Formats: sequence, structure tokens, C-alpha cells
Amino acid sequence: MLDPKFLEDLSARLARLAAEGPAQDLEKNARALLSGLFARLDFVSREEFEVQRAVLARTREKLEALQARLDALETRK
Repeated sequence: MLDPKFLEDLSARLARLAAEGPAQDLEKNARALLSGLFARLDFVSREEFEVQRAVLARTREKLEALQARLDALETRK
């Protein structure tokens, strides 16, 4: 019969090899590839997107206020 200590040792070695092996390298390479691709595509961060969205909302509010003011001035004439 196989020694339980031997099986535990074998299991630990296999787990260590899996963690250090090609799967980990593949993940690192895939992350690097995707990071490079996203950088070239000029994606923006969520934070930057939200900032621009707030700026656009304020600009729309100002435009609507100016339009209302212009309409009021035109009706006076």
C-alpha cells in the first residue's frame, strides 16, 4: 500500500508545479498582451469617464439656461 505521507508530498509538489508552471506564465502573458492592446486602443478609465460625464452634464445645464435666456430675450423684441 502507498504511504499517505508520500501521497501528501506528491500532491504538494504537483500543486507547486501547477502554480509555478506554464499556466501562471500563460496568465501573465495574457494580461500583458491585453494591457498593451487596451493601451493602444485609447481606452479611458472609469474614473476619467465619470469626470467627463459630469462635465458634459454641467455643460448641458448651462446650454439649457442660455437657451432659455435667449428665448426670453427674443420674445421681448
